Amino acid sequence: MTSPSQANRAYWDDDAANYHAEHPEYLSSFYWCPEMLHEGQAHLLGNVSNSSVLEIGCGSASCTEWLQSRAHFATGFDISRGMLNHAAPGLPLVQADALSLPYATDAFDDAFSAFGAFPFLANLDLALSEVSRVLKPSGRFVLSTNHPMRWIFPDDPTDLSYFDRAYLEQDRDGYLTYAEFHRTIADWFKALQGEGPFLLGDIIEPEWPMDLTTTWGQWSPKRGETFPGTIIFVCRNCR
Repeated sequence: MTSPSQANRAYWDDDAANYHAEHPEYLSSFYWCPEMLHEGQAHLLGNVSNSSVLEIGCGSASCTEWLQSRAHFATGFDISRGMLNHAAPGLPLVQADALSLPYATDAFDDAFSAFGAFPFLANLDLALSEVSRVLKPSGRFVLSTNHPMRWIFPDDPTDLSYFDRAYLEQDRDGYLTYAEFHRTIADWFKALQGEGPFLLGDIIEPEWPMDLTTTWGQWSPKRGETFPGTIIFVCRNCR
């Protein structure tokens, strides 16, 4: 039986070239979301000049690359070798699964994920526990992901309920080929703070910029002026 990790690794390996061809501007620097909120503008990680920073689900690591001249040390990992192959040469990257991080306990001052890994993880609690483990106590964790409301307005004709927690694709033989997972606002609160290892400091819902005309699946000017497509959680490690 194909696991979600195996399915998504194969999916992103196959789609890496197409993904980079379709989204060159977004992948050119450290953008938190399709609304093109830049870390240089948002400062969600704060001053990282003396910090070791981990990017979770880095893809081709455009965010990690941007941090190289700003952080004391910045590294990232991704499950997809195909995505990592598109990264700039010389970046300190590894191939790994977010459910089993290959880093020592208390290894990093800060960690973040800009639409990386978390929408594709069936076991959110395990992934967050791993992030908490590798973060130093009181370390900052920032996560941007699909806004829960956006789930019910997909970019294909599939009908999804706000209370559906997964979208799965299978081939003709019944093998899983793609897996994406949804969390409600209540799910996120319980996972991060209610029963989880973090203390929520802020929740951000970026507005769609008036001058941004890009349509990217579920993200577009028409939808963006009506409701948010991204949610960003800013947290502290409470371990």
